[in-house]
Amino acid sequence: MPDVEQHSDPFEEQLSADLRRAGAGFDADRAALVAAGAVRGRRRLLRRRAAVVGGAASLALVGLGGALVLPGGNGSAPRDEASVGTSGHSTTATPTPAPAPVSGDALIRALEKLLPEGTFSKAEARGTDEEPGPYVSAVYDDGKGAAAIGVSLGRVRPGSDEARQRTECPGKVFMHYDACGTTRLPDGSVVMVMQGYEYPDRRVDTKLWSAELVTPEGQQVGISEWNAAAEKDAPITRPEPPLSASELRRLAAARVWRDAVDAMPEDPGRPAGDPTPSATRRAVAVAPTLRGLLPKGRFTMSEDSGDDTGFGYLVVDDGKGRFLVQVNVQDDMSDVADDLFGSGSEKLPDGTRVAVHQGPSEKGGAGAVMWTVDTLRSDGRRVVISELNSGAPHDAATRTTPALTVRQLRTIALSAKWWR
Repeated sequence: MPDVEQHSDPFEEQLSADLRRAGAGFDADRAALVAAGAVRGRRRLLRRRAAVVGGAASLALVGLGGALVLPGGNGSAPRDEASVGTSGHSTTATPTPAPAPVSGDALIRALEKLLPEGTFSKAEARGTDEEPGPYVSAVYDDGKGAAAIGVSLGRVRPGSDEARQRTECPGKVFMHYDACGTTRLPDGSVVMVMQGYEYPDRRVDTKLWSAELVTPEGQQVGISEWNAAAEKDAPITRPEPPLSASELRRLAAARVWRDAVDAMPEDPGRPAGDPTPSATRRAVAVAPTLRGLLPKGRFTMSEDSGDDTGFGYLVVDDGKGRFLVQVNVQDDMSDVADDLFGSGSEKLPDGTRVAVHQGPSEKGGAGAVMWTVDTLRSDGRRVVISELNSGAPHDAATRTTPALTVRQLRTIALSAKWWR
């Protein structure tokens, strides 16, 4: 894990801090997590992946489905949908009390039955009454090569930002993918299917195709498949994962997963609706605000994060090469101040703490560097701005240094315009 006093990524630090504050009692490996794309892309995939392989208790899990079934392989007739319920019929979403638990063995049988004809091996699963949550994974071979496949189940708050973000395609600045699309099903569920890669920098062409489905009731299903027998450190066995985009969508919508989510015990500590901290009311859209705070000059914007609050970015070109500027805006961060600001940080007269980091970009290509200014006001409001001398976190440098100076980054981070 990088030393906070060395150059490190504040967006990874923020994610680590969030995990610590969730009370799970573990310290996330910042280098193994993600940089600024965490909010809209990689963090979502990491949550799902953590659930599939056993994961960490503080990472959110995923789950749900509709009533569709996958057709059989090789042109055969559709196979019957699997059932894991004890009564043979569906239950309503998130009932109280929950139905009888669904075992890991039942989830394994369900996945095997839902897949087209092929071999099924190395299955592992966790039931609905096991911590940190249910999942099932296996190696599946349709005769064209072994492929890892996994399903993870859970809940999100209906209508929350998390629910929305899980079914939004992430910006290509932070993730390489070949295709991504979102579909609304007749029952109101939303499913996102992305055909991408295991490694953001494409150092190995292991493909990761995934589906994320969320129902209006907040049930959630995550499906992941690879073109290798394991997600990492395994030889590529086939050109593409076995299930097409439409098959992934149908697998995520299978009724069996909804029944399993219904059998999960309620979390008594989980809020019933979206939290309403002051940050929700006071935060502004990051990209437009950042655009307005850039120093005067001839800047061309090629990509931005839209009207998202909390995190945003701009890809900018001043005529001397593209560069990426990203900002994270948070509230109520006082309790992790000592984790984020070391002895080398500065304290302003009004109590605001400021830390500057300059060094090589941990994930960037040749010559990439990252400059960061991290600020924390005395009332817990935090603004972090980070700049790369490349157009994306994993790209090689487009220029010797970033375009904005540390003084300019500092001025932007300390602006009052980040808060209404």
